[in-house]
Amino acid sequence: MMNTMKLCMAAVLLLPSALPAQDIVRTIAGNGMEEIGPTGKAMETRVGSPFGVEVGPDGALYICEVANHRILRLDMSTQGLSVVAGTGEQGYSGDGGLATNATLNQPYEIRFAANGDIYFVEMKNHIVRKIDVASGTISTVAGNGKKGNSGDGGPATEAQLSDPHSIALREDSLFIADIGNHRIRRIDLASGKIESIAGNNQPQLPVDGKHARGQPVHGPRALYLKGDTLWVALRNGHSIWRLDLPNDIWHHVAGTGKRGFAGNGGDAKRAMFDGPKGIALGPNGNIFVADTENQSIREIDSRTGVISMLAGSGPAAKGYNGDNRLAEGCWFNRPHGICVAKDGTVYIGDSGNHRVRAIHRQAD
Repeated sequence: MMNTMKLCMAAVLLLPSALPAQDIVRTIAGNGMEEIGPTGKAMETRVGSPFGVEVGPDGALYICEVANHRILRLDMSTQGLSVVAGTGEQGYSGDGGLATNATLNQPYEIRFAANGDIYFVEMKNHIVRKIDVASGTISTVAGNGKKGNSGDGGPATEAQLSDPHSIALREDSLFIADIGNHRIRRIDLASGKIESIAGNNQPQLPVDGKHARGQPVHGPRALYLKGDTLWVALRNGHSIWRLDLPNDIWHHVAGTGKRGFAGNGGDAKRAMFDGPKGIALGPNGNIFVADTENQSIREIDSRTGVISMLAGSGPAAKGYNGDNRLAEGCWFNRPHGICVAKDGTVYIGDSGNHRVRAIHRQAD
């Protein structure tokens, strides 16, 4: 009888409900093909090089399709994809008309205003544009379409940007990662004027605890804004920082500044990244980073400062090895955009795999 009881207890311990919770990754849009095609069912639609992803106020997921110069909307209830902006043709036209009739040039990232208006950055047009949610019309809010570095103190639409990649938005301000100029720029949305709040064209790392305005910053690639804190991923600087906006002070968060792949399980400041290109905060305040050239998604605990591997298999595992598998151990192909939904689901623009993927977090 005693042996029978021991066997029963062992069996209970091996039940799935008793196993540790695991994070699972799966594709939610894209069939792995890059060439443009009609929209429809998300898993059957071609999504060419998805970069920025963002959950909109309507609960849909919005996707920047870089290769096909469109912005797509994924209805999470019907699993259908539709076009929000762009004809699929590369160009710069359409201001004042419907966004669906406009031509775009590599839309990289998207954000939403409180009223639902859509702002997005076009890297190769060197501009930021806006879609009025009520009318569906599109307009340019920053950049004159020519690559350069000019305009501080004047109207944002007359300024020149250089390969802007990322934006962050709040009621009074639009922030731009002006990576080609090694600057972060801010637009006062009331006056329409633009200024540089960090950077001076010199490609050098910021100094922890020092001011940002007029001082170097090396390749600001991705921005995330929460309250008065701007979180910044430095692509060329291989590190993560936060900028205290009211006090104009940099704070080092993660990365030594040297290119590499190391540090999981330890102090994030001693970790190494390789070209991080996406950043987001989760509901619990943790920082999520698309460590692009390391083919990984990494998570920084906001309380302990410890960095861990959320998903991926490291720089040698570049490609696609299927879905419905453990996130840590899956393969990516240059993941770029990242966002975190209110329920903790992490969405990723898996650019080289031409898929949008989701990591469904499991409660411990």
